Amino acid sequence: MLISVPGLQPWRTSWTHPKTGRDYTIKLCRSATAGDAVLDACYDLVEQTSRRDYEASTAKWRPAEKRNEMREADLRYIVVREDVEKDKYADKDRLAAFTSLMPTHEEGHAVVYCYEIHLQPDLQSTGMGALLLGFQSIVASNLGPPVSKVMLTCFVSNTHALAFYRKQGFVTDATSPEARTLRGGKKFVPDYMILSRGVGAKVEGPVEGADDRKGRESSQAAGKALNETATG
Repeated sequence: MLISVPGLQPWRTSWTHPKTGRDYTIKLCRSATAGDAVLDACYDLVEQTSRRDYEASTAKWRPAEKRNEMREADLRYIVVREDVEKDKYADKDRLAAFTSLMPTHEEGHAVVYCYEIHLQPDLQSTGMGALLLGFQSIVASNLGPPVSKVMLTCFVSNTHALAFYRKQGFVTDATSPEARTLRGGKKFVPDYMILSRGVGAKVEGPVEGADDRKGRESSQAAGKALNETATG
């Protein structure tokens, strides 16, 4: 049985755009079963939305490394696509949004790490980002103790994303690097931050998005899906 998180929308497999009324499907899968077409589409969306931030950072944009990372066996993907069964004009090849996550350990603590979260421009400011982050917390909740938080990394230069994460209840994690003075007096200022949100942490304001009553899986079916992907 799927455990819901107070203040967050329950797990669902479909979503309706609140501005256009278009329907979308939501699918949870492992990197190994996602297929090359989906993973390539995810990579393209990362490049489209974040390449400039990478290039401006010390991490730099490294296509081969990013592609390999996105195929790590323990990664799980939540993929959002246009619903071709409900909309005859839907583009079956277009990836609308996705987030990827991995149950892992940081500093000896079990966590769910959000590796990526990216949306096409027409899905931004629609509640989809908050919905996907909420799904991360639902996965963490269903993994059970000792998983207690969701973590992610964000470039300091991406002020829009940082403000969004703060609004969603994320705070600077204790593991986030701090500015410091190196030997010789040179100042080191990190270009990224590590943020975290405790499972069940309060989110500012209501979660935006489509009507809760539409497109939900039963808690039993959703729990089965999570067990097969997040703990399998």
